[in-house]
Amino acid sequence: MNLRDLHYLIAVADLRSFVQAAERCHISQPTLSTQIKKVEDSLGVQIFERTNKKVLPTELGEQIIASARRILQEVGHINELARIAQDPLAGNLRLGAFPTLATYIFPQLVPLIKQTLPKVRLILVEEKTEQLLQQLKQGQIDAALLALPIIDDYLATVELFADEFFLAVAADHPLASKATVNPADLSGQALLLLDEGHCLRGHALQICQLNGLQEQQDVRATGLETLRQMVRAGTGITFMPRVAIRTHDEGICYLPFALPAPSRTIGLVWRKTSHRGDLLKRLGELVQTLSWE
Repeated sequence: MNLRDLHYLIAVADLRSFVQAAERCHISQPTLSTQIKKVEDSLGVQIFERTNKKVLPTELGEQIIASARRILQEVGHINELARIAQDPLAGNLRLGAFPTLATYIFPQLVPLIKQTLPKVRLILVEEKTEQLLQQLKQGQIDAALLALPIIDDYLATVELFADEFFLAVAADHPLASKATVNPADLSGQALLLLDEGHCLRGHALQICQLNGLQEQQDVRATGLETLRQMVRAGTGITFMPRVAIRTHDEGICYLPFALPAPSRTIGLVWRKTSHRGDLLKRLGELVQTLSWE
């Protein structure tokens, strides 16, 4: 068995198809099937159950495939260590961020990294917080921009900036004329929030609970841009982080809250065992130079 065979096993496990796995591995389907069978014969176990319609790993096969993933991850880690040793500020950087941040921070961050760290190849991942944390622990990404706090003994964090919340209302809304808003101003208002799984929804619900506000239960959105359009249409009001605010946004007013204003803390999160410390430090510094005005 060699590393190539491990790639074959993982491709079949991921795609549940010898045909599609062969395409991914750029070999013929008979060659792939023969090689998988050789691996099974050498081990004396069945890794995959095969029928005319589907391919499924056996119970033991699942364990073997999990080991194969760890082995290839470690091989990749070795290669990455060698590249980093040659130039700590070069190579692939797999960076994640959750949707209500990624949409607004990545467009600014990418050209900045390209300009200041030209040897870095940035690979961006936009996922919800729980998926990003899982990918971090599994070594699928190098770091993530997340809302703090993140409590995990395996992960390190550093605060980068505070992202203040504003109240977004339609231009003709009764609150639009106010210079600042207080929690009492929101009583009885139709509050729009994101769907389950978004960390911004959690932050907004905390604000609601602290101030006795109620969510509009029959209306939820999957993204901030949808919420923005719903506010513009007069469907309700919502909380909007500073990073997502547009200076000249026709039909919407963004009102600051009276102090102390609610906010979320954005930080950089990475594995404590990571050897990318120099690059991650530089990345954090670049994020802190971004402007949200």
